[in-house]
Amino acid sequence: MVGLGPKRKPSRRGSMADVPHDIKQEIKRLEELFTVDTAKLKGITEHFISELAKGLSKEGGSIPMNPTWCMGFPTGHETGTFLALDMGGTNLRVCEIRLPEEVGEFDIIQSKYHMPEELKTGTADELWGYIADCLQQFIEYHHEGERLDKLPLGFTFSYPATQEYIDHGILQRWTKGFDIDGVEGKDVVPPFQAAVAERNIPIRLTALINDTTGTLIASSYTDSEMKIGCIFGTGCNAAYMEECGQIPKLEHMKLDPKQPIAINCEWGAFDNEHQVLPRTQYDIIIDKDSPRPGQQSFEKMIAGLYLGELFRLVLVDLNENPNVKIFHGQDIAALKKPYSLDASFLSDIENDPYENLQETYDRFKTHLKIECARPELELIRRLCELIGTRAARLSACGVAAICKKKGYETAHVGADGSVFNKYPHFKQRGAAALAEILDWTVGRDGKPLGRGHDPVEILPAEDGSGVGAALIAALTLKRVQEGSYAGIRDPQAMLKGTKAEKPGSKEVGGK
Repeated sequence: MVGLGPKRKPSRRGSMADVPHDIKQEIKRLEELFTVDTAKLKGITEHFISELAKGLSKEGGSIPMNPTWCMGFPTGHETGTFLALDMGGTNLRVCEIRLPEEVGEFDIIQSKYHMPEELKTGTADELWGYIADCLQQFIEYHHEGERLDKLPLGFTFSYPATQEYIDHGILQRWTKGFDIDGVEGKDVVPPFQAAVAERNIPIRLTALINDTTGTLIASSYTDSEMKIGCIFGTGCNAAYMEECGQIPKLEHMKLDPKQPIAINCEWGAFDNEHQVLPRTQYDIIIDKDSPRPGQQSFEKMIAGLYLGELFRLVLVDLNENPNVKIFHGQDIAALKKPYSLDASFLSDIENDPYENLQETYDRFKTHLKIECARPELELIRRLCELIGTRAARLSACGVAAICKKKGYETAHVGADGSVFNKYPHFKQRGAAALAEILDWTVGRDGKPLGRGHDPVEILPAEDGSGVGAALIAALTLKRVQEGSYAGIRDPQAMLKGTKAEKPGSKEVGGK
């Protein structure tokens, strides 16, 4: 195929006029398959509310609803210097955050260290030793020649972990390419602390957190209306503040029923029983071929890891359909490779501003060695819109469910992650779905709906894995100083060697 002509400014009106009947029919079928109407959104949300409650019950449910032992929001008056450690799949980030006297302000310095691939399949000693070495380098560089009290550390460990205490966590399973023997099923904190002690690094781990909880706390530090923290990226998750009296599975701890505690929902597991989510045959294939079939059903329909694969599966299916002429006579070997397309591929297509979809044509030719005819480009563009719109609309169900459960008529939601930040129209589509689910007709104070006026607004989050981790460390230390020890295994050890330690203090304990 020759080039598609000169690039022109956007003008998509009437672009379906020359699309053949078979492709028009397929577009109509895909629209019916991927469109989630208002009634369905409301049904999903109601089921979501019941599943959130079930996760908090003694019996539990598919959504874990993990108590994080972060007991309340920051006031903005937190002060001190704290370290934050963020262990990602590609990089390790170390931050030093200073919380000054000014309300809601913070200063941050940070360094990134590459996480060598060989570490991911090496030994546990090598992993913790490398992390401790990075911490040591950071402190020596920024505090050369200084004698330091032990700096409190918030460790963002965003791998599935069970926490009975805020400063410990038992790894359930590795993700993000890690596969290190002898770590799963064990507390990750003691070997980390041993590596730190071996190097005489002046830090004290104060809180082990999930990035979603960090997002909630960091965003609430600068915005008092912040009620929910979300991640819409490679995966999806949310955290919010619940009263202990609404958590039956914590009844045995005899906590103050009005005491707030952050809940890490892990809501990617919503509807693992397949009762309400509108799964297509393509969603079923993704689940069946995944490493853990039957798990993370919600995540597999809205998270960035799966959007490109969903798109790819539809196109391969259409190519193999004898009643549809798409990529006819071309070699689609590259397209047949599982997970060869990521969410950014769809993002680029939705961002293509040209009437003739020249950039989409170039992407397919360069990346997949497929030359698309104009009708094929129209189908491709519409399919991306449908997949991206469905993801945004379904994601709104979780936010709406928390709002309805908690009775929030107005709230801000802090969101982070590549899909939220980079996928075209995700924010607007999610906002439209929220309006439908929650029956908004006017915005705050009777003003028209729209940015800044929606009763519940999803906003870009503050740095949860840095500032959020530091703030949770600050809140935890303050709690220990005040004699509140819920979810803290060894309060005296947490204070030892820090400025917070009281001279001549005796052994403390209990709940």
